[in-house]
Amino acid sequence: MMFMGEYNHTIDTKGRLIIPSKFREQLGDEFIVTKGLDGCLFVFPKKASGSSLRKSCVICRLLRKTPENSFVFFVAGANLCELDKQGRILLPQPLREFAQLDKDVVLSGNINRIEIWSKEKWAENNAYDDMDDIAEQMTDLGLSI
Repeated sequence: MMFMGEYNHTIDTKGRLIIPSKFREQLGDEFIVTKGLDGCLFVFPKKASGSSLRKSCVICRLLRKTPENSFVFFVAGANLCELDKQGRILLPQPLREFAQLDKDVVLSGNINRIEIWSKEKWAENNAYDDMDDIAEQMTDLGLSI
């Protein structure tokens, strides 16, 4: 499973957000939304393959590798979300407040997760001034473009 792409959407007055169809196909009907880093939200597929969610969900596997205080940060704000018939989820108010999500948002694929950003924060965190520097870093990693 690999999440890629960038999608602009809006949150309605009730706090509902449409999940792009490309992402819905991979996420399924239920998934986990929690606080992310740098002021965004993380979305992880639930995809339980074992007998318990704790042992099998993607976020739980990730969190078992983090320090305890990080675990509390992610888990305390985590919510199991379900798609409605229109492909929307209701983002809980505390998560919207944490990520400063008001109306315009960007959903971004980030390999193993989706990130939900306010449009303003997305622009701030993704302003690339020096493309030559990015190309050099990629080359240092053995990636050529």
